[in-house]
Amino acid sequence: MQDQVISQNGKKSPWLMFLLPSLLGVFLFMAPISYQDSLTIPIAILAKSVQALFDGMLPAMVTFVIALTGVASIATKLLKPKAVLESSFLSGLLNPSLPWFVVQQLGAIFVVMTYFGIGPEMIHHGDTGGLVLNDLLPVLFSVFLFAGLLLPLLLNFGLLEFVGALFTRVMRPLFNLPGRSAVNCIASWLGDGSVGVLMTSKQYESKIYTEREAAVIGTTFTAVSITFSLVVIAQVNLEHMFAPFYLTVCLAGLAAAVIVPRLPPLSWKKDRYIDGQPLEGDIEALPEGKTVIGFGLEQALEKASQVKSLRSMVAEGVKNAIDMIFGVLPVVMAIGTIALVIAENTPVFSLLGQPFIPFLELLRIPEAAAASETIVVGFADMFLPSILASGIESDLTRFVIAAMSVTQLIYMSEIGALLIGSKIPVKPWELFMIFILRTLVTLPVIAMMAHIFF
Repeated sequence: MQDQVISQNGKKSPWLMFLLPSLLGVFLFMAPISYQDSLTIPIAILAKSVQALFDGMLPAMVTFVIALTGVASIATKLLKPKAVLESSFLSGLLNPSLPWFVVQQLGAIFVVMTYFGIGPEMIHHGDTGGLVLNDLLPVLFSVFLFAGLLLPLLLNFGLLEFVGALFTRVMRPLFNLPGRSAVNCIASWLGDGSVGVLMTSKQYESKIYTEREAAVIGTTFTAVSITFSLVVIAQVNLEHMFAPFYLTVCLAGLAAAVIVPRLPPLSWKKDRYIDGQPLEGDIEALPEGKTVIGFGLEQALEKASQVKSLRSMVAEGVKNAIDMIFGVLPVVMAIGTIALVIAENTPVFSLLGQPFIPFLELLRIPEAAAASETIVVGFADMFLPSILASGIESDLTRFVIAAMSVTQLIYMSEIGALLIGSKIPVKPWELFMIFILRTLVTLPVIAMMAHIFF
């Protein structure tokens, strides 16, 4: 089989072009490594090294980046420079549509107010804008820097084609998704959900995923990392329950991944590419007479042979990093701050949680009224439910709230804002509907497991 594939390509170099970058990408994005008493991946360690190197300076750097983006966008709208408008890359960053221009400017205003501590306190308070600027954005900046630069190792050298052929028989029947989406899930699970969003967005832009596939993967498989899950369970003082907790999270997440994409609004998404062309056939479907591994290698070597030069891959990585840092950080600052201001200063999320009281009582969850206040607030930030749950006496209820906050997945202080800021075709109201559906699907599973363990 190997000789056959080599002879088809006429030379052996595609093997090296496939194996070396792909193995390096797998190591950087997926290899679980113990670091500072927690399980993480090399790309996250690189990100943490940047945070340590620029300790205390990253909020200022992020403020400069977001403010510069805002000023440059205003200048582009007013002066209409030819060099920017004729470049699809620069135009996408600095000449957005009116709604995104407004969000971009809000991000710039909020970040300046927060950094200098000016204006209404509800904007720059440590639990609202201060949380986004000082705790979240430095992490995203560091992750985007390395993930953007190194993402071509996963995307451009044949790994996705090989994995797609191997996993299509699992991903298609269960989730109606390409086999290659398993890579996104693993990278998110072991590393960071933001990496999964970045990968999905780039593959949607490259016509690898359709509108439906990108929306489903972005809202379903950008799983919360193991490290993040440890932090959440520690917040509710149940660290000793981590193994049953993570088993519960996996089972509930699997149930949501099977059910939610088959319901509106995700089921309404079209199987068409970013340019409007419809999906024609399954590119990962196994041709007659081919073995899974043989076909996967054939596809991978063909992809690897298309790489013209490593310089072009470096240039693509730099563009990825710039696109995410300058394009997404302002959106996260704006939407994350607004969501947290609403959560901290209004009863909106508490009122939205009231209809869940009968549901929680039906599931025999103790302190159902207190638990209901934590359910919808997770849409603003994933940590808010476990913070609110710290005052609840029942271990079972705290366990349920912690697991629920992880499996809800879409929170506007990070993943939600990232999805909106990316090219993935989901609207804010759709994200809220998906959030509610995930809650309704996962809560019974979590409650059942909690009653088994407690």
